Amino acid sequence: MNIPEDLKYTRDHEWVKIDGDIATVGITDFAQGELGDIVYVEVESVDESLNREDVFGTVEAVKTVSDLYLPLTGEIVEFNDSLEDEPEKVNNAPYTDGWMIKIKYAEIAELEDLLTAQEYKEIIGG
Repeated sequence: MNIPEDLKYTRDHEWVKIDGDIATVGITDFAQGELGDIVYVEVESVDESLNREDVFGTVEAVKTVSDLYLPLTGEIVEFNDSLEDEPEKVNNAPYTDGWMIKIKYAEIAELEDLLTAQEYKEIIGG
């Protein structure tokens, strides 16, 4: 299972890549594997400010629909539009082409609540 060391993680199986005051967010390799073949990603909260742990969208797989939770308080500034036509990118490349949103985060202290790769591995039993 792929769990890059340079990313942060949440207990809800999202990954976070910090670049200045922008955080790129997607779901982990573990999460996409548990969901199965992803057929649709919906994010209707672009340009909205949400609180950490608010639902920012949903991901639909062949057998289930799962909510997506915001890992940091902030404004969603971008959605990966390519997922509309190619949601399978989340399965094939969850940490690169399969990213979902970019957030301009508001609370730098919340970064401390994110998990390291090692902490995330322990949660999923890796």
